[in-house]
Amino acid sequence: MTNHVHLLMTPAAPRNASELMRHLNLRFVHLMNRKYGRTGSGWEGRFWSSIVETGAYFIRCQRYIELNPVRAGLVKNPAKYPWSSHACNAFGTPSSIVEPHAEYLALGGNDVRRRAAYRALFLEGLDDAELGAIRQAARSSLPYGSEAFIRELESTLQRPMTRGRPGPRGRVSRLPPAA
Repeated sequence: MTNHVHLLMTPAAPRNASELMRHLNLRFVHLMNRKYGRTGSGWEGRFWSSIVETGAYFIRCQRYIELNPVRAGLVKNPAKYPWSSHACNAFGTPSSIVEPHAEYLALGGNDVRRRAAYRALFLEGLDDAELGAIRQAARSSLPYGSEAFIRELESTLQRPMTRGRPGPRGRVSRLPPAA
């Protein structure tokens, strides 16, 4: 997009997404500052992130991202946006940075069927409830998924993950609770 970027990633380790953003900030912003004679941060603030449940939630999130330029009026077809993964996923356009996710691969037994199934997902846009849920999760760094998925995360992380009531800000304490 012209003022932001969406990345849908499956990191190999828990902190890899944060590390990617740190390195991107160090390298990219340094190059842009030097090129344009700027100083300071290239970003307005900290990046937003959200854990996304696999299955239908992952595919919805991917559709949300790839339809973003269409909703913004930048293109009529998501495959026409040069910074989108849609052309790669829907038509097999080569990409050095798009790695097919297991949910994408499960759409068909071969490339032809998979791409056809993927294109069929884009015949309709996302409804307002789906758009709102994805935006709410991303903007509040809360998980996007089923209630069972969110309860499981709350149990594992031992902190609230419910919409509208995020946990306390800051790092999670590694100390046991006071008795």
